[in-house]
Amino acid sequence: MWEKIDYGHLMHDAMRSLIRKVLDGVVRDGLPGDHHFFITFDTLHPDVEMADWLSDRYPEEMTIVMQHWFDNLTVEDSGFAVTLNFGDSPEPLYIPYDAIRTFVDPSVEFGLRFESQESDEDEDTAPEIEPAPMQVDAEEEPHDAEVVSLDKFRK
Repeated sequence: MWEKIDYGHLMHDAMRSLIRKVLDGVVRDGLPGDHHFFITFDTLHPDVEMADWLSDRYPEEMTIVMQHWFDNLTVEDSGFAVTLNFGDSPEPLYIPYDAIRTFVDPSVEFGLRFESQESDEDEDTAPEIEPAPMQVDAEEEPHDAEVVSLDKFRK
């Protein structure tokens, strides 16, 4: 039985599930039309797998682009693996969904941003997740849309 409904975590799970379903479709059918993704993730997440030279170059955060060339895309329940080309050097990556900070498809002006906020009241609870839509302009530069904090709706 729930003490209270944790909408932040439910939304978090739904948004991660959406990303998984989109990537499943790419595995099955490829990228349709002009669709492509900018995915920013936390390189310090304990389950991220990447070459040492990449983690040295991107010690906190990295944005990858899945568009023209990517290989070996594998989608799992907890994350995805993909091989990307970094300056003529193909490198495999494993990115857990929990490490993703933003997921943007500029071709259709769609984006998700995950923000975690540590709670001062109870440090034993997981961080709050504040989902926020993103808008992308024609030059494919993400910018923030209006952000509505979930705290507004809490009692």
